[in-house]
Amino acid sequence: MKTVKTISNKTWAQLQVGDTATIERVCADRDLFLFAHVSGNINPLMLPVDEDAPVADAPIAPSMWVGSLISAVLGNILPGPGTLYREQNFEFLNRVHVGDHLRVTVTCREKRAEPTVVFETVIANGAGELVCKGTALIDAPIRNVETPVRELPALIMDKKDHFSHLLALAAQLPRLKTVIVCPESHNALNGPLLAFEKGLIEPIFIGDPERIAKAALELEADLSPFRIIDEKNHRAAADKAVAMVRAGEAGAVMKGDLHSDDLLAAVVKKDGGLRTGRRISHVFVLDTLTLDDLLFVSDAAINIAPDLLTKVDIVQNAIDLALACGVEPKVGVLSAVETVNPAIPSSLDAAILSKMAERGQIRGGVVDGPLAMDNAIDVDAARTKGIASLVAGHANVLIAPNLESGNMLAKELTFVAHAEAAGLVVGASAPVMLTSRADNDKARLVSCALAQLYNYWRQNGHAYAGAQESKALAAE
Repeated sequence: MKTVKTISNKTWAQLQVGDTATIERVCADRDLFLFAHVSGNINPLMLPVDEDAPVADAPIAPSMWVGSLISAVLGNILPGPGTLYREQNFEFLNRVHVGDHLRVTVTCREKRAEPTVVFETVIANGAGELVCKGTALIDAPIRNVETPVRELPALIMDKKDHFSHLLALAAQLPRLKTVIVCPESHNALNGPLLAFEKGLIEPIFIGDPERIAKAALELEADLSPFRIIDEKNHRAAADKAVAMVRAGEAGAVMKGDLHSDDLLAAVVKKDGGLRTGRRISHVFVLDTLTLDDLLFVSDAAINIAPDLLTKVDIVQNAIDLALACGVEPKVGVLSAVETVNPAIPSSLDAAILSKMAERGQIRGGVVDGPLAMDNAIDVDAARTKGIASLVAGHANVLIAPNLESGNMLAKELTFVAHAEAAGLVVGASAPVMLTSRADNDKARLVSCALAQLYNYWRQNGHAYAGAQESKALAAE
């Protein structure tokens, strides 16, 4: 039987002068962000700086956050449940910073007419220095209470930003010449212009010059530094873009304001396309709130109902992009169940793909399947199901059974779970950015960064390691 943890109290009658209780707490970044949300206090001195920001002084914990820790002792321990505040005064003697270890103590100093009690309240840091002292006037409980400890709702904080790291890495590489096909709306034009500003790409625009100029006018953008190729027909514009890549005039293609089918038809055509010996596929790259690494989902945009051989290429393409981003791929091949069931074809395909990876027919990552979504991502779910593998509970690459399930998974993570998403078409002879009209500016920027890093990986056989590698190459 599961033991239920409880907390109890001392009534006014039970309290004795000299009674004392203490808790310990370490000040963390999370505390400062949460206090800012609750209080509305966004004083920059009291908020952690971004990881990529210049070095700054350590943030100071708001004094009222420090003082609020006293209520945890009064309300939980002494006197405990049923305690109500009347007054509290504070004197703040030293500042508290992130990482400081705090010792919070309350001591009963005076009992007045029932139910009033005076407590001395002090908070000291790890060095024994007082950071806060004062007195609390409270109404103590008059009845004994023993109550189960209540589990608070989980809070998810958007703290880690893996995309900024990708953008910073890609910006260290030479600009990637990229043909933007039909950037004839302000959304389709703004993305590549931002990517140019960030040092990611060197854009070449193909489309209707009048519509491109109108979009630029809406953005108040100057297009005079850029090459613009006149082609009003969307399919012909896509063909020209692919031809430029084949001729070495550009290294990547980016979708603008045209239908995906028009662009992909030019990419995959047998004569004059960007085909290789491998099936092309699309990979969503997601920065989620609850995972410690990037999450790769494929295929959610190109291959509608892939057969086994197509899935081999889909898996290999996703592994390659993960490697290009510096991620060690742990591939979970998804199905509705985690056991092989002949009545569920995706479970058979998953088991075969796993075995093919063991035999070296898929390289660069660890592949396991079939796995259901829960035991692919969650360690406890995998443990409960008795699944022991290097992937179960730790998957950072998810292979969907078909386009429908993959598309729903990626968009649920984006629009329901608030993951940030970008994507890239891989398996062609050059990166293809298949951006959506619903993509925001950051998604378009990160798609350009993915193209940069994938292009580098294809040319060099390893992920780009950053500025130190650039210096070493320059020295050679």
